[in-house]
Amino acid sequence: MKKIRLEPGPFVLPMPTVLIGATVNNVPNFMPVAFIGIVNIKPVIVACGLSPTHHTSSGISSNGTFSINLPGADLVEATDWCGLHSGTRTDKSKVFETFAGELENAPMIKACRLTAECRLVKTVEFPVDTVYFGEVVSVHVDEAALKDGSPDWSRIAPLLFTFPDKGYWRLGDHVAEAWSIGKKYKPL
Repeated sequence: MKKIRLEPGPFVLPMPTVLIGATVNNVPNFMPVAFIGIVNIKPVIVACGLSPTHHTSSGISSNGTFSINLPGADLVEATDWCGLHSGTRTDKSKVFETFAGELENAPMIKACRLTAECRLVKTVEFPVDTVYFGEVVSVHVDEAALKDGSPDWSRIAPLLFTFPDKGYWRLGDHVAEAWSIGKKYKPL
């Protein structure tokens, strides 16, 4: 099949939709983010790209902490609403019931089946966004979203975001076991 060249863009694959939480002026604030990923395993370091002009970014910078909250399809309206309204003009503290973990100023959302609290370890500025690197200090998961003591992604059912269509999607079907299925492959 013929390949068509596209200009660079954030559409290599679907991205997770998360709600980044931070305390700003003593008030929990949340914003949806799709530019996020794991960049180190021990310790677990995540990177998320946000415009430094966002209200949430100011909370991350001033407190040195933030949370990652994985909403499911049941929270898609509230998640999108948080992206449509700036915390500088709208109080988002009543949108979700929150809880605290080990870190102060990293509010987590009770309705999200999986959340994590992060300590800011580094920032890198780019022309548009700043990348905030955070060490995951702890992960909180609903007991019902576990299978054999580990997160069950079919039960967590995180939202995915696609670009350029700007769509929210659900996680698809399990295909195979990693570091196992390839043992059956026979190169030509």
